[in-house]
Amino acid sequence: MKAMKKDELTGNVNGISLPSLIAMVITSAIGAGIFALTSDLAVGASPGPALIAWGIVGFGILMLALSLNNLVLERPELEGIFAYAQEGFGDYAGFISGWGYWLSTWLGNVAFATVMMSAIGYFVPAFKSGQSVIAIICASIVSWGLTWFVSRGVENAAFLNAIITICKLIPLFTFIVIALLLFKSQIFTAHFWNNVSGNFNGGKGVGEQIKNCMMVMMWVFVGVEGAVNLSSRAKRKSDAGKATIIGLLCLILIYVLASILPYGYMSRTELMNLDQPAMVYIFKDMVGTWGGAFISIGLIISLFGSWISWTMLPAETMRLMADEGLLPKFFAKENKHKAPIVALVVTAGLVQIFLISLLFMESAYNFAYSLCTAAIVISYIFVGAYQMKFAWRKRQNGQVLIGFLALAFQCVGIYLAGLQYVLLCFIAYIPGIWFFVKARKEEHHDRALFPYEWILTALISLGAVIGIMLLLMNKISV
Repeated sequence: MKAMKKDELTGNVNGISLPSLIAMVITSAIGAGIFALTSDLAVGASPGPALIAWGIVGFGILMLALSLNNLVLERPELEGIFAYAQEGFGDYAGFISGWGYWLSTWLGNVAFATVMMSAIGYFVPAFKSGQSVIAIICASIVSWGLTWFVSRGVENAAFLNAIITICKLIPLFTFIVIALLLFKSQIFTAHFWNNVSGNFNGGKGVGEQIKNCMMVMMWVFVGVEGAVNLSSRAKRKSDAGKATIIGLLCLILIYVLASILPYGYMSRTELMNLDQPAMVYIFKDMVGTWGGAFISIGLIISLFGSWISWTMLPAETMRLMADEGLLPKFFAKENKHKAPIVALVVTAGLVQIFLISLLFMESAYNFAYSLCTAAIVISYIFVGAYQMKFAWRKRQNGQVLIGFLALAFQCVGIYLAGLQYVLLCFIAYIPGIWFFVKARKEEHHDRALFPYEWILTALISLGAVIGIMLLLMNKISV
């Protein structure tokens, strides 16, 4: 890792404040998922198993957040989530982590685009599918507009993001309050472990129901590391770790209440048969027609805020990777506003290509968020592994345990995310490896790849080939 000046370790006096960083965590994670959460959970589980799943996922993500907090405090000179993989396991591991994180963040924008257009479809039917020609055109305009806005300065975008966080939480809190007032314990507890007949569940027990919940629950926490990834632009580096913990605790409370309370208003059968996004139609049933419009507007604001965050994060990741020699230097080029302009434009271009491809996909939102989750879990695994390694060297047994639990949870998560999506991510790693080799040449390394790196590249390439074959054989649907 390159040497850092002492004043760089404390952050940036004119940088992003703690409240803005907390807002970054919350708004990066709260996007489309929470508005569809109850119906998605109802398909997989009754309220009892869903609550257990929340406990497991909340604990696992908390271990990740505690690991990030410890590493930010102990190694403040490391910038970007990929830096932990690079420092602990070498440049190639840093590239694998960083490229996976970059893939995840811009793929998340594709998921946001799909749901935002569907939310607009509540008012304008032509947008309802989220994948019509007019919807793709409008999504493209929004994508490039946000790219231009972020190019005017990342700190300014973070400030606006904090304001949007407040606006997006108002409809969520309103929904939670009304759901509490209308909550009926007899509906909630009538079939606490199994709200639907055994024929529907296919004989699935509590364990299977818990597993069914975990994928969608992990998706809604993607982005919780947003403050850490922007730690180099924070007023104080330590604020990034604080923001991650505070933001996560807020998220867990909001998610549990918003997803579980509706089980006490409608039966599981009713919840699972709702149109998406489910919260729109639940609130419409609760308070009348205006409720659907109110939540739809909140959803659009929510997605807009997340889209701003996730426009910043992939570009910032590419810039930091280029600074560390993991990508060619031109990706680090900044404009007069100190925004990574090349990374912003490249990322926006890829989002555009993927948006066009949505015209030919059946389940664009599910596909995009599944790829997004699979890609980011790779980065999270490296965080847990480095937390263990670093704490072990310092003989901090408690921190070793935290790292182990974070690592174990993410390894289970990559299985639950679906290994087929990991294979599809490997396809996207192939051009990334070419850029990594090009960066190595710029750094005047004697070798493009070391022997163990060639072996890993061969395995990634094999996985990519298998992924392509499964696509051609229609074993993976898009």
